[in-house]
Amino acid sequence: MVVLCCIAATTFWILNALNKDNYNTIVDYPLQWDYDQENYVAVKPLPRSVQIQISGNGWDLLRKYFNISGPPFPILLAKPGAKNYILTADIKRELSEFITPTYLENILEDSLLFQIDPIIQATLVPYLDTASYSLDEHIELDGQVRFVPDKLEIKGPSSLVEAYQGRFPVSLNEKDIKNNFSAKIALELEDKIAALVQINPSTIQVDFKVLTFLEGNKRLKIKKLNFPKNVRLSNEELIPLLIYLVEESKAKDLADMEFEAVLDYKKRNRADSTLEVSLLSAPSYLKDIRIDPPQVKLRYE
Repeated sequence: MVVLCCIAATTFWILNALNKDNYNTIVDYPLQWDYDQENYVAVKPLPRSVQIQISGNGWDLLRKYFNISGPPFPILLAKPGAKNYILTADIKRELSEFITPTYLENILEDSLLFQIDPIIQATLVPYLDTASYSLDEHIELDGQVRFVPDKLEIKGPSSLVEAYQGRFPVSLNEKDIKNNFSAKIALELEDKIAALVQINPSTIQVDFKVLTFLEGNKRLKIKKLNFPKNVRLSNEELIPLLIYLVEESKAKDLADMEFEAVLDYKKRNRADSTLEVSLLSAPSYLKDIRIDPPQVKLRYE
């Protein structure tokens, strides 16, 4: 019985207290953003509420605190792309009238930040994302990559569309490619923008050819230039070796070809009496050329 009396007394006290005025509290008041959603889109989530300090009757404050029967405050953006903020001082009067009979003491935030962009369309040129694939050892692209179609249409918020700068990366997600490539590739959008951006078409045909290079080597004839009579090589029997990569289709052309290593005494290193071994000439289809040994030691008699 005593417990019931305590509960009844407490309830009566609370109800009596809530009927009084001049209470003060801070609440998160809900917001509703109104703008032309056919031609504009929010790039980032819009603020859902604003912190305000209010005073008034206890019941009114309780309803405001728990958002009971309280409609969100509408913010109308006639030109949503003109700026990315609203000063809360500019909406204080309207908000004060909106929440009556509760009294608005203060808005605790100076501004409400947002990013709403106009929706635009643009044409992008596809290109191969070099980070999305790799070629096998001694394999190179042969010529240009072919895309079908060679133009893409994109639609979305202006800031996201313009960030592409007119080009769209095509990801192959392939490793160690060793043969000519031909495949239809799905065009990928980053997860964070996929819901905001549309690209057409959603797939693209990618074709390119590759060159295969073979490892090879040839012994070099030595051609001495500007050598005094009293200067010799420390190893006169040395035969330098030319090591290279050659296009597979050109490998047979090297069968009867001879190469010369040039040793020009005028280019010697006086500090250690060494001389770089230079290749006289080489066809353009050779790559990664090196000579073993790269230099020789001189001997003075």
